[in-house]
Amino acid sequence: MGDIHGHLIPRPNMRDNESTTEYKVGGLSYLYSAIKEIREKNTHTLLINTGDTIQGSAEALFSRGQIIVDILNKFDIDAFAPGNWDFLYGTRRFIELFSGDNPKANWNALAANLYYVTLYEYPLTPYPEKAGRRVLPSHLIKQVGDIKIGIVGLTAERGPQSVSPFLMDGFYLSPGEEELEEAISLLKKEDKVDLIILISERGLAANLDIAERIPGVDIILSSDMHEETREVLQTKNGTLIIEEGQDGTMLGEITLTITDKKISSWHWKPHFINTRDYKPDPEIQAMIEKYRRPFIKGPGFVSHVNPINAAVLRTPIDTIIGYTKVALHRSNFSDAASMPAVVEGSSHNFLSDAFRLACNADVGVIRGFRYGTHIAPGPIRLEDIYHYIPIGPQIACGKVSGDNLYLAIEKSADDVFSGWVANWGGGWLQGSSGITYTLDPGNEYRVRVSNMRINGELLDTARMYTVAGYWYLDNSHKINGMLAQEIKVLKDRYGGIVDATEIVAYYLQSLPSKTVDPEKNRIHLLNPLPKSISNNKEIQPLRGIPRPDY
Repeated sequence: MGDIHGHLIPRPNMRDNESTTEYKVGGLSYLYSAIKEIREKNTHTLLINTGDTIQGSAEALFSRGQIIVDILNKFDIDAFAPGNWDFLYGTRRFIELFSGDNPKANWNALAANLYYVTLYEYPLTPYPEKAGRRVLPSHLIKQVGDIKIGIVGLTAERGPQSVSPFLMDGFYLSPGEEELEEAISLLKKEDKVDLIILISERGLAANLDIAERIPGVDIILSSDMHEETREVLQTKNGTLIIEEGQDGTMLGEITLTITDKKISSWHWKPHFINTRDYKPDPEIQAMIEKYRRPFIKGPGFVSHVNPINAAVLRTPIDTIIGYTKVALHRSNFSDAASMPAVVEGSSHNFLSDAFRLACNADVGVIRGFRYGTHIAPGPIRLEDIYHYIPIGPQIACGKVSGDNLYLAIEKSADDVFSGWVANWGGGWLQGSSGITYTLDPGNEYRVRVSNMRINGELLDTARMYTVAGYWYLDNSHKINGMLAQEIKVLKDRYGGIVDATEIVAYYLQSLPSKTVDPEKNRIHLLNPLPKSISNNKEIQPLRGIPRPDY
């Protein structure tokens, strides 16, 4: 399992060609039921969690991940590779949860490429006594029946620096390739393992690349890009690669037969977690209900303070704050006829519209993240917005030059469509309101975007436009990562902090019948996205660094 992103309860599935109102998908109690079924049928099992776990919901945010940790501690996880969003609450919290002799999360966290920064690089490190050492073990060995298995962990090469440059204070991340080669050699030559599994939060494309260039790994369990490998990818050197999507909606099961230190046979089965085919596990369901009680309507509700921006949650998260005429999400596959997720999503159009109106700005912008829930046509609840915006931004208005607006979109496109996977920035195209343009994904940097218009008029690169978007105290000179002038942060009537989720709630209240119907297809694709490299329907087009066909 991986990319759970704090989702405790089931959500709709509104992806094009798969949408249904008959049942919901995901939910940790339903996921655990599937895990128990597999364990009951098989004597020798390992459960692996591949990262991005403790962020993505109001419950995760306001408990700094503790609620998710407490529930998943019941899952008996054998190994865990932290994802970039597992660093959201800072390095001290990360150490408390995952490092040391008695971490709060009993998941056996591994990260060969995560270090305490050296004194040479950062003399003011808060961890001088640990300078240069690994934060987590690089690998572990599991004995499963007669089979000796080496498990190596790699975390992402980047932390969530869009929130604050200080979130990774005292930590250093390397690409992980040298560490992987070292671990393979050690596990094979000294530990004499029968099988090597890499659990990696580097993304499916980057893991395909590393598997081809560094032989010796039998299986890679991948996370980060929220792909769903409904069929196993296999490289020409035999490495099997699997990624299982997001929000606990999919559980991967691979059954192996090992002969003479090689995989002699394997069988793969994806389990699609839903409320039709699975029953909730009673123990996990009871925990979820207990932990949600202080957040939802009823006598147990209490106020909560956002640990990122100090805003106060005073409204139960299950409160209906508005309605939508269309499904809101960003999850379509790369071959979707309308709005493939890597390019655009109705959820991001809706959110950027809200920011733009709040500032009465020319443009509204939001970073191109992959996580987030699905909202079916009908009610919108506050907790839905926290699934979209669980990272504590405020909203600010400021002046940004047309040239910088254009460059931000070109940079965003290069992070997605560069011919070299190493250049990928880990996100998707930013969401925009008031901006339309034509995009050629096959072109190079600075020539992918054309016919860019602001509210119908051709972009004037010399003009200053009013822009509304994410603002963080530690990046106070920027809006949504762009340098801005005359920045004004939105406050409440008493000058208090207003979270971006509240801005969205205010926006919905201002609409006729409190109902949103965001304009679609704000980005026109001049040429189609690259075709999938396999029978899987990827979300991120995996035509990056030149490699043989798989």
